[in-house]
Amino acid sequence: MADSIFPGEQPDRLEEECGVFGVYAPGEDVARLTCYGLQALQHRGQESAGIAVGDGSTVIEAKDLGLVTQVFDEATLAGLGEGVVAIGHVRYSTSGGKASWEAAQPHISAIDDTLIALAHNGTLVNTNHLRAQLIDEGEHLRAGTDSEVAAKAIGHLTRQTHHLREGIRYAMENLEGAYAMVLASPEALYAFRDPHGIRPLCIGQLPEGRGWVVSSETCGLDIVGAEYVRDVEPGEMVRFTAEGMVSEQAVPPRPRAACIFEYVYFARPDSVLDGQSVYQARRAMGRILADEAPVEADLVLGVPDSGVPAALGYSEASGIPFTDGIVKNRYVGRTFIQPTQAMRQLGIRLKLNPLPSVISGKRLVVIDDSIVRGNTSKKLVQMLRDAGAAEVHLRIVSPEVLWPCFYGIDTDTREQLIAANMTLEEMNDWIGSDSLAFITLDGLRASLADAGHDGFCTACFTGDYPVPIPDDVAKKSFLTRKDFEAVYAGEVS
Repeated sequence: MADSIFPGEQPDRLEEECGVFGVYAPGEDVARLTCYGLQALQHRGQESAGIAVGDGSTVIEAKDLGLVTQVFDEATLAGLGEGVVAIGHVRYSTSGGKASWEAAQPHISAIDDTLIALAHNGTLVNTNHLRAQLIDEGEHLRAGTDSEVAAKAIGHLTRQTHHLREGIRYAMENLEGAYAMVLASPEALYAFRDPHGIRPLCIGQLPEGRGWVVSSETCGLDIVGAEYVRDVEPGEMVRFTAEGMVSEQAVPPRPRAACIFEYVYFARPDSVLDGQSVYQARRAMGRILADEAPVEADLVLGVPDSGVPAALGYSEASGIPFTDGIVKNRYVGRTFIQPTQAMRQLGIRLKLNPLPSVISGKRLVVIDDSIVRGNTSKKLVQMLRDAGAAEVHLRIVSPEVLWPCFYGIDTDTREQLIAANMTLEEMNDWIGSDSLAFITLDGLRASLADAGHDGFCTACFTGDYPVPIPDDVAKKSFLTRKDFEAVYAGEVS
């Protein structure tokens, strides 16, 4: 689904917070490899990018607001010098507020005379408690992000144990929420993941044993020629040094709760998560949706890009021909140029444009990944009607988004979620479609049959949160006190 491209506007889809990448490869251009990896993960965050390099004695970094190609040029990469280890980060701000240089990552922190750099994908739910505890114990915090809190907690505990590995392990015992993190010391790379495995993180190896790579998605491994080895397990900490890869179960794993929306929208279609091809999962979603919500129509269209594989699946199962009826402008991203009112009125057309010669007079089945606030869906339907569509039937390959996410996805309050405030019929009328249907949760789960597990976080659909949300955090995102109490009374499932 197309998001808002204008500053200050709420995006009309769920937004992933960020992507992380790490390399341990003495003798390689680790900064450049990390830059390539971040470009592969650019879809996970477009507000800031950063790289930190460890050269055996210290850690230096470069980061700024903007896309990877805007932040890093030849001079910037050369300035990072030669190193043995590097980590990188692309960010979309949720926890921590607006985009700012201070909130950009990696986050550099000092442990006595040693610098470390930390990059984090996800959101901690106990940040306020940890921040207060660290301040009471004499730590100074500046950025206000949960990533800074995590780095400070690791540093604080490392000073007490005198071993970075122990500092990370003890910190993991205190961190609550979603986190897939990479950490660089001057001579080592660490990767670790929350005990539910909410956010993804995988390991690859460079050809001829030249080094190790860690990435939020396998597409990051592919771009640098690394071969996928395995995923970082929930609660696991993996260390890469001159001695090779060493892993330990830092904290006991909890019931698996991988974010199911990674398969619906966040991940690139060429990625593989837990053994499941994202592309094939999306095609399966379309096939299942065709069985669950059939309709008589002339053509099936997918909203670029994430809706296209599902549209192909819907076409296969229904027998309705698939067509490219919507063209995406791939060079319009998040813009820092303030638009005029006239440009605002163009809205979705800056990113998507229909093909009247293809769709005029036709009954359309339009496949999209999700409906969050509904504004973009409404504009999309009107745009297709203006292009001559006779009928527009919306089919969505995720269930209704009813609850806010606290684990690194951009939702604010239930009041903003259209499905939490309207019936299906009311949504269909407001959006202006001829019919509207969502895949069932059972159908979505069935599309992930090749995943190496069946444990998924579905809280945005069900309100069943795998990690309890503290009162001070939860109250800000629920529409009413009744909603809040219903979740914690166990009435939501």
